[in-house]
Amino acid sequence: MRLTETADVWWKNAVVYCLDIETFFDTDGDGRGDIRGLSQRIDHLAELGVTCLWLMPFYPTPDRDDGYDITDFYGVDSRLGTHGDLVELITLANDRGIRVIADLVVNHTSDQHPWFQSARASRSSKYRDWYVWRDEPPADASEGIVFPDQEDSLWQYDEQAGQYYLHQFYKHQPDLDIANPEVRDEIMRIIGFWLQLGLSGFRVDAVPFLLETKGSQAAQNLPVPHDYLRDLRAFLSRRSGQAVLLGEVNLPYEQTREFFGDEDGDELTMCFDFIGMQKLYLSLARSDPAELVKALRERPVPPEEGQWGLFVRNHDELTLDKLTEDEKQEVFAAFGPDKDMQLYGRGLRRRLPTMLGGDLARIKMVYSLLFSLPGTPVLFYGEEIGMGENLKAEGRNAVRSPMQWTSDVNGGFSTADPDQLAGLVVEGPLSPEHVNVAAQRRDPDSLLNWITLLIRRYRESPELSWGECTVLEVDAPSVFAHRSEYEGGAVIAVHNFADTPVKITLPVAGAGPGVRVADLLSGETSEVEPDGSLRHSLAGYGSCWLRVLRPYDRYII
Repeated sequence: MRLTETADVWWKNAVVYCLDIETFFDTDGDGRGDIRGLSQRIDHLAELGVTCLWLMPFYPTPDRDDGYDITDFYGVDSRLGTHGDLVELITLANDRGIRVIADLVVNHTSDQHPWFQSARASRSSKYRDWYVWRDEPPADASEGIVFPDQEDSLWQYDEQAGQYYLHQFYKHQPDLDIANPEVRDEIMRIIGFWLQLGLSGFRVDAVPFLLETKGSQAAQNLPVPHDYLRDLRAFLSRRSGQAVLLGEVNLPYEQTREFFGDEDGDELTMCFDFIGMQKLYLSLARSDPAELVKALRERPVPPEEGQWGLFVRNHDELTLDKLTEDEKQEVFAAFGPDKDMQLYGRGLRRRLPTMLGGDLARIKMVYSLLFSLPGTPVLFYGEEIGMGENLKAEGRNAVRSPMQWTSDVNGGFSTADPDQLAGLVVEGPLSPEHVNVAAQRRDPDSLLNWITLLIRRYRESPELSWGECTVLEVDAPSVFAHRSEYEGGAVIAVHNFADTPVKITLPVAGAGPGVRVADLLSGETSEVEPDGSLRHSLAGYGSCWLRVLRPYDRYII
């Protein structure tokens, strides 16, 4: 694909930024962020270089699961704003070159949703078959529980209905029956509605659970659940040709590949790379990139227009479920040794800066890695300034603290009393007094300015997202180096996972008279040896992006 065509598949080199409206910025002083507050802060995202804003659920909700328990898929929670506020936000974002996507959470509803209230009230209700019911729970009712500290079965008896209903998550989130064609049609209507209001796609929650039909009595109506995912993608493309489906699929690589639609690429547009993320933390724990390199080599190449979504942190626990038990305990020991830092026996409820002990050089190296690896980088709000967590908050909410804008009360997030806030403010060394947007804007060496630079260089370097990636062999076990090539251009990214300086020899493609490399992050240039090698020094936790330059190249450095 030519560079001039890449805008048609904008997601392949996007910069995605995920946030929860209620913890971002509060304009009316009620302690909860709102859509108008996000609109007022949209220029922060534009200056950072964000090109795609991912909104966590903003729909009406009893809020027992941070908005993922929904009572109206077509609504906007009145505590956050109105449909008019949302359309204004989308308009503002689009004006600044930022597309907006939203969470699509349709494998379950809240038990307070009118559909479920009608379903439980009568077996003759049209909505009864929209959910999955049994007179008796199956023998395997306690297998595959997602939240073992909260639930002991996937089936819950409902007194009013006189039957058990399936809930793969919390008991207050009954599963919709995807095998029911009426449910499938309704999901398409939901997608069509939000596309019409201006969204550019969806992050699809828990995709394997969405396609699960095992508990349904009508499973024979959808013998190949992936066919429905193909139908969703086709519908999306008909309504909006450049809209995306970014899928949460935490499965081994060979199974995740199926959710792209294999070679046809006709299902999910993008899938998160959960395996690569987990191997990254194992490599960080060992100060050795070998496990990350292994994952990259095993990771399937996505379809031509598909892409992997890369992340350092997301809004849930930092899951380590695809590591072996010994590997998981190794990461726990390095980054979350206290039980209070762990969750569900499989993950960490901490952010990167606290896991790395506040070591700014190491933190910067990790984000340099994020933006240089093949894939589309996804940031969770506050990562750009190095926010921490508050372990006093329950469960996953530890990392969902209010955004830290200034050193003022509540971090400039809200004028409300602290006990009225939507989340607990971070305390200690990473509190707003020490970590905030305003201060870092003025500090040229801040994490905010570093990530802004990384994004600028990433967007200027199509090789990183579009190019062919080759892992390079280097003579230092702590160093990871890879070369990305596209349309005659080449960028070599080098990262030192250890705290000790190293000297390495890099093989640089295209040796010849006048060949040199320019570090896109520091501006320094170096001459390449006649044999095509480059001797290079890296500080402890150092990183560099080296663009290979030949005489009369088109690049402006």
